[in-house]
Amino acid sequence: MENRGAHRSREIYVEEELVAEMSASFLNAHVGIFETELENSAAYLQGWITALKSADAKTWVVKAASQAQKAADFILGI
Repeated sequence: MENRGAHRSREIYVEEELVAEMSASFLNAHVGIFETELENSAAYLQGWITALKSADAKTWVVKAASQAQKAADFILGI
């Protein structure tokens, strides 16, 4: 099995991780699964946001949220 991140830049990997984590959160909320401990998810997301280390990080978070919503909608057939 090939390492997904082996041939991609770190920034692309970080962006994909943000979209994936946000999509999971949106899907959990949709079906009524709410974490009682949000600190872990918040810390995980903050770690990826920090890893971006670019001036565009704030812009990317909004873009990632948009992409995550599209992914969640696709999974839900919306």
